[in-house]
Amino acid sequence: MAYTPKILAFAGSARADSFNKKLVNIAAQGARDAGAGVTVVDLRDYPMPLYDGDLEAREGLPETVVRFKELMMAHQGLLIASPEYNSSITPLLKNTIDWASRSGPDEAQLACYDHKVAALMSTSPGALGGLRGLVHVRSILGNIKVLVLPEQVAVPKAYEAFADAGTLHDERRQTSIEQLGIKLTQTLMKLNG
Repeated sequence: MAYTPKILAFAGSARADSFNKKLVNIAAQGARDAGAGVTVVDLRDYPMPLYDGDLEAREGLPETVVRFKELMMAHQGLLIASPEYNSSITPLLKNTIDWASRSGPDEAQLACYDHKVAALMSTSPGALGGLRGLVHVRSILGNIKVLVLPEQVAVPKAYEAFADAGTLHDERRQTSIEQLGIKLTQTLMKLNG
């Protein structure tokens, strides 16, 4: 039986009409078209307190963290769209990464990240499209055992970039985001085939 990669896709934004949520959905469709099973989640559905080591020691991992970690463990690939806040990563995305890095009972250190492959993208109202924030996301993930694909896409001028249907007006950019999902799927197939 052929291997079907499982990819978890999410944006580092909780905003209901987030441009990065739209962007990650485009990449997710590219991955599906290439043969992957894709689960798109909204981090708003996994509210986590600000990471606090004392809270963790006293109460253990919050239930939402446990549920999110279970999702991560069930997937081999990650599609992440990261908004840029003040030239860096969003607090929501950083907090999510930090909580998921915490080991549960009988779990190896960084089990959620070990052997994962990720593709990164961003969009923002600015001219760089969130590119400066992707540098930080790449650095964080690379330091916690994630293989981050060299290909990444940053879409500038987000307010003008999207059509009402959630696609990008620019067909070349639309294709480049879809290609991130395709490339991630192909990489997982090569690594696990």
